[in-house]
Amino acid sequence: MTTDQLRPDPVPDPGPGPDADANAADSADLSGARAGAAGPNALPVPVGSRPAVGEGWFFLSEALRTFRLTGAVAPSGADLVNALVVPATSRPDRPISVLEVGAGTGAVTRRLVRVLRPGDRLHVVESNPRFVQRLLADPELARREPELGLRVSECRVQDLPEARAAEASGHPGGAGDGPVRGGGAGCEQPGAAAGRYDVIVSGLPFTNFEPAAVQRVLDLYLRLLVPGGELTYFAYLGTSAARLLTSGPRRGARHRAVVRLLRQFEKEYGLGSRTAWRNVPPARAHLLRAPGVRREKAAGGAPPTGGAAGAAR
Repeated sequence: MTTDQLRPDPVPDPGPGPDADANAADSADLSGARAGAAGPNALPVPVGSRPAVGEGWFFLSEALRTFRLTGAVAPSGADLVNALVVPATSRPDRPISVLEVGAGTGAVTRRLVRVLRPGDRLHVVESNPRFVQRLLADPELARREPELGLRVSECRVQDLPEARAAEASGHPGGAGDGPVRGGGAGCEQPGAAAGRYDVIVSGLPFTNFEPAAVQRVLDLYLRLLVPGGELTYFAYLGTSAARLLTSGPRRGARHRAVVRLLRQFEKEYGLGSRTAWRNVPPARAHLLRAPGVRREKAAGGAPPTGGAAGAAR
């Protein structure tokens, strides 16, 4: 991606249509929603790279085999990836902790390892074992693993020890003992440090799930984020009409119920959205912030507390 790809694309929004309930006009460009937050610690917007040879076909084969859980036909494109990693590119002057849920073949994961700094923590959760093996074999991830304490868990986010603790107590425990390494062995990894996250990037196909399951995951994300922490996720455009045409009234009604739930969540916690028109298919990324008070760096040099961005907005 180029350095201006967080700005709105020159392609006009087609306006209200059959999917207007799911795709209201962008409330704000993601970078605009965080204007003034970049400050001296902002990282440059990274330039996209082409997927590994064969990645698209591998992803498609897995999508056709497990579409309900994959929810896509191709890896996220550069525009969408760039929008999803926004919270990790503008950050406090301290190590941050990032959770990626539903990593697929690693398009977002590779971008995250490029923008994160030594001492940061990256936890990747993916339930598809074939995707997990691909992630573990990725040379770029392996190279950065020691610096980032990279942890890969083969399970659902709801099954993480820290997630179960968060649901049982209403909030997660402390921030853990430090970086956690290695992965691919499932959720219960020996020595894994449970904690809260400054940033969560979700690739889950929410509209493939029941509304109650979506509500549970969204509530879990809020519990796993530090106060003021930031969350990004995306949805494809035109899905309500497509669902009605291909799946019938019952699934269409379930889909619309999930969309209404997401819109309410975005109304309460949203900072803005960004449409990636060049993605296949086009998608809209949403940026949200968990409730809580953020503090800027104190005069005495003490590090800020709270989420992943710089100044309070």
